[in-house]
Amino acid sequence: MEWFTAPELWLGRTVFQRGLAVLYCVAFLSAALQFRALIGERGMLPVPEYLRRTTPLRTPSLFHWRYSDRLFAGVAWSGAALAAALAAGAGDAVPLGAAMALWLALWVLYLSIVNVGQTWYAFGWESLLLETGFLAVFLGNDDVAPPLPVLLLLRWLLFRVEFGAGLIKIRGDACWRKLTCLDHHHETQPMPGPLSWFFHRLPRPLHRVEAAANHVVQLGVPFLLFAPQPVASVAAGLMIVTQLWLVLSGNFAWLNWLTILLAASALDLSALSGDRAAPATPVWYAVLVVALTVLVLVLSRHPVRNLLSRRQVMNRSFDPFHLVNAYGAFGTVGRVRDEIVVEGTSDPAPGPGTEWKEYGFKGKPGDPHRWPRQYAPWHLRLDWLLWFVALSPSYGAAWFDGFVRRLLLNDGDLLKLIRHNPFPDAPPVHVRCRLYRYRFTTWRELRETRDCWHRTYLRDMVPPTRLRTPPGSSAP
Repeated sequence: MEWFTAPELWLGRTVFQRGLAVLYCVAFLSAALQFRALIGERGMLPVPEYLRRTTPLRTPSLFHWRYSDRLFAGVAWSGAALAAALAAGAGDAVPLGAAMALWLALWVLYLSIVNVGQTWYAFGWESLLLETGFLAVFLGNDDVAPPLPVLLLLRWLLFRVEFGAGLIKIRGDACWRKLTCLDHHHETQPMPGPLSWFFHRLPRPLHRVEAAANHVVQLGVPFLLFAPQPVASVAAGLMIVTQLWLVLSGNFAWLNWLTILLAASALDLSALSGDRAAPATPVWYAVLVVALTVLVLVLSRHPVRNLLSRRQVMNRSFDPFHLVNAYGAFGTVGRVRDEIVVEGTSDPAPGPGTEWKEYGFKGKPGDPHRWPRQYAPWHLRLDWLLWFVALSPSYGAAWFDGFVRRLLLNDGDLLKLIRHNPFPDAPPVHVRCRLYRYRFTTWRELRETRDCWHRTYLRDMVPPTRLRTPPGSSAP
């Protein structure tokens, strides 16, 4: 069975497993602390209503059996606790079969959440976490040496993440071919970080170098993942460096960190861990790994066709279990940044002299003086969706009216997702949403005003709106 194991990757497997458990924990905590206003029984897109429109075959989830907010919270908090235990090493403290069952439980719990999360969970990194988590079930623990077939499947996943992102760029926006996209990207990306202003203000020739390096790492380096060591480790190292650059320049939830962990699984760290005797591989375990390998190879026909297609799509799941998916990011890059500014007033008859107070959000730009914060790998779902609505109101067609109504009610669950509520004592009488164009300030403007952003009013998206029914008359 020497062909089956890769003992030199023992430490790489450990780093990957512990890191994946940490990201699972972050994902479950994010679900537990944000779900009530988003998909809870009285949320903007309630799970019970969604379950009536779908079936267990289309969206496999434990919640088809029964749903309540208490049960959802129990699933999310249980997932977080289990993930924390695995991050602390519980998987290596139990027999192989038990460890696999623990990882499988994590995957089932998170799949149940994603498949009822609707638009709030329609992000590529949700599928990436599920696909990675499913492969982790078969990665083993200290009872067996790292199985080479599963490690190669992780590299195949990393290949699709990177190569898919590279192809969608080359095929998409012409600025990627001209090496000019990064003149805009750091400013217009969904959620800038604390260093994004400085990245945007780098000299333009350096932006060209950034773009060219991105093409090399995403279109060329992924093929080297399947080369012998140490070439595969060098390729993985280059990807890790690139992903850390992205971590510093923006907030993309756990996408970059999960990609780093996938690359870490390919690192030969035997020089740090020393030689380790490889235990005998149980036959039943080898059979399961081979079956997994065959399954993934068969399901890979869909993402391979997508990669070869001129009509390549990003972040597409081809099965309801999110087992083998297509990935990609920033096939187009915005040249300008529009943001929704939400304001409220206690004035019963708003006019030219009305005082409007602005709501503050945690991650999305608002107050021009407030510098962007670092949130990743935490996922601010409301902030992300508000960025999409600024691009096109159609992204909020199903939930945005409910969002405004909850502000008019001072809904406690929604206000937990907002940084600053200017009406702490009583809800506003009117709420309006205005569209502004944002840009990073120049060096001179920053010195003079200390403002990170400059914004210009464009138009009203939602005119002054008040409740049409008394607060207690019906559900939002």
